[in-house]
Amino acid sequence: MFEIIGYIIISIGLIFMLIGLIGLLKFKNFYSRVLVSSIIDTASFITIIIGVIFIKGISFFSLKIILILLLMLFLNPLATHTIARNANISGLRIGDDN
Repeated sequence: MFEIIGYIIISIGLIFMLIGLIGLLKFKNFYSRVLVSSIIDTASFITIIIGVIFIKGISFFSLKIILILLLMLFLNPLATHTIARNANISGLRIGDDN
């Protein structure tokens, strides 16, 4: 029963990624694309990890996966900020269409 729920949750995470890809193609500005990719990446990763935890059950493996999830929740915004900041420093302005 939990495996079926896990596969459904993973499928929802993959649908998040697909919708995010379509939304990513909609925006023309670099900074908008960075923002959308960061949000979709985080949301789909959380959903997929929760699905994996449902499939595997509560175990030591689940604790490792939760640790990876916490690291991702910390490092993803940090990486997005670094990319956007370096783009700004290199001269890419908000109004520029890329």
